[in-house]
Order: sequence, then structure tokens, then C-alpha cells
Amino acid sequence: MRIALTGASGKLGAVVARELRAHGWDVIGMDVVGTRAPDFVQVDEEYPARPESVYSLVKTLEEQLARELVRWHPDLSITALRFSNVMVPEDYAAFPSFDADARQRKWNLWGYIDARDGAQAVERALQVAKPGFDRFIIAAADTVMSRPNAELIAEVFPGVPMTREVGPNETLLSIDHAREVLGYDPQHSWRDHV
Repeated sequence: MRIALTGASGKLGAVVARELRAHGWDVIGMDVVGTRAPDFVQVDEEYPARPESVYSLVKTLEEQLARELVRWHPDLSITALRFSNVMVPEDYAAFPSFDADARQRKWNLWGYIDARDGAQAVERALQVAKPGFDRFIIAAADTVMSRPNAELIAEVFPGVPMTREVGPNETLLSIDHAREVLGYDPQHSWRDHV
């Protein structure tokens, strides 16, 4: 199956494209930066800012794929939230410094995602390929902090009760739905690199 991957030149997109291709998927990368090639389409800079340009991009892609007699699955859509939480091993050297100020990374409960695990989640979603909409939180199995969760929560969110037991450094983001539906199984931790 041919996959249209937006944001293909970004930190996550580049790894997703590489990993999907390595597993036999036919990937057309799309982004505002990059060089046109048979497997890459450079899109207009206004594409992310204007919702109607997304529709135009998809229609253009559908027309291109129809000319190439490639089946397109418009019912299958994978969207990633855009934020600076995707990590690659080169980023992990900075993680120990996060312990100094627990409030610095509280905005997402000290979570992160290794780009390789992000690629795994995308591939699993493509394999499951259920038409329609579902939502998943994709994160690493651990936090960015060396400090234990109980200490972090007491300091930053005093008085907030825990509704379930969590390990000392287990992610506080609920990745259970992704595990159950997609078979998502995060394999990478910053602790293996620092």
C-alpha cells in the first residue's frame, strides 16, 4: 500500500518514513521543506496554516495516485499532534538536567516519545487499518525524569490524588489504549543511552 506522509522532513516524519520503507511500505513524503523526488512532494508553505489547502493537497495526491493506478484509502487517516516532544538518541544527554526543575517539563506529565517508537505506532496503526477515527496517546514507557513520580507529583501537583498505581518512573500518560488496540510496545528509553 502507498502511504502519504505529511511532515516527512521533520524529526518524527523522517524516522517514520525511514522505518516504514525499511518494512516494505511505499511512502510518499510530503513537507514544506525538502527536494522533489519520486518519493517526496514539496508542498506550499501555506499548507499547514490553511485547512482548505490540506483538502487541496489530498485532492492533488488522489489525482496523482489515480493516474498511477494506485489504490488510495481515504478512510484511513493518521494525525500526529505537533509539539516538541519527539526525541532521538542525540537528545538524551540533556535529560538528567530536567531533574533540577520539575516544573520545566510538567506540561505533559514528564512524557516523551522516541521517534523510533513513534514510527512503530504509525506502522501498527497502518497494519490495523480500521476505517474511521480513534485516538491514541503514543509515549515512551517511562518519564524524562530520574526523580520518582511520587516525588514529582507531590512537588508540582500537591493534593492531586493518584487513581492507579504507577512505577517510580513509569509514564503518567495513558498508553494502554494504544497497547490494546494497536499492539504498541515502546522499546526505547533515554535511560539506555545516558
